Amino acid sequence: MKTRLHENRPLLAPGVYDSLSALIAEQAGFEALYLSGASIAYTRLGRSDVGLTTYPEVQDTLARITERVATPVIVDADTGFGNALNVQRTVRGFERAGAAMIQLEDQGFPKRCGHLDGKTVVPVAQMCGKLRAALDARQSPQTLILARTDALAIEGLDAALDRAEAYLACGVDALFIEALRSAEQMDAACARFAQRIPLLANMVEGGQTPVQSAAELGARGFRIVIFPGGTARAVAHTLQGYYASLAAAGSTTPWRGQMLDFDQLNGLIGTPDLLAAGRRYE
Repeated sequence: MKTRLHENRPLLAPGVYDSLSALIAEQAGFEALYLSGASIAYTRLGRSDVGLTTYPEVQDTLARITERVATPVIVDADTGFGNALNVQRTVRGFERAGAAMIQLEDQGFPKRCGHLDGKTVVPVAQMCGKLRAALDARQSPQTLILARTDALAIEGLDAALDRAEAYLACGVDALFIEALRSAEQMDAACARFAQRIPLLANMVEGGQTPVQSAAELGARGFRIVIFPGGTARAVAHTLQGYYASLAAAGSTTPWRGQMLDFDQLNGLIGTPDLLAAGRRYE
């Protein structure tokens, strides 16, 4: 991923939340995946993204994904799940679990989705300490550290950009200024940082930031583009229709044109190859 980010084209990473979603995204040809903390909360807990997800749940999900796919994974580590020492444990654990890039944010606790109201942020010095701890903890320089600030909604754009400047000075590998609210704010962030460090743009359907394509965002100067929760929202919408149809019809027959059958699903997940591999040891 470190090499890929030097290329002059945006890296588009869809949100994933388990091994199956990661496998399907990899088969679609994406060059990177984004393991969304919010989507883990949605799918594993059936809860909102309000700081309920813990380090072991994210680490376990990440390890299962990287065991199944080879595509690099950007992982949302929230606040690092505590202070600077917790951050170091998080970075070490996520690196062992196969993370290509680890995202850390400057929210206070309880943290919440970056597009929800009521966020708080920790002091700049405290966040810089956590970022330095993260950089010290990683074993390989190929494991990248992404610093996110949520200060825009609380302190304004200028303060958010100043925080990003301070995080850049710590030596992080990429920056993420969350919930930019207009094209003008996006351009202001790119004008200040795009020539100096990879910037991430977060596209949330119905969120604070205007949704644009990867090509449009790349033209503005963003180097990484994520659609983190779109996968969970698409799956939720599909399941609503599927369950409503099954409840009404008492059968999956009306839905057959919108689902894989038994053999198709086994083909997608590689069952024939897995069984063939097993036969080598009989």
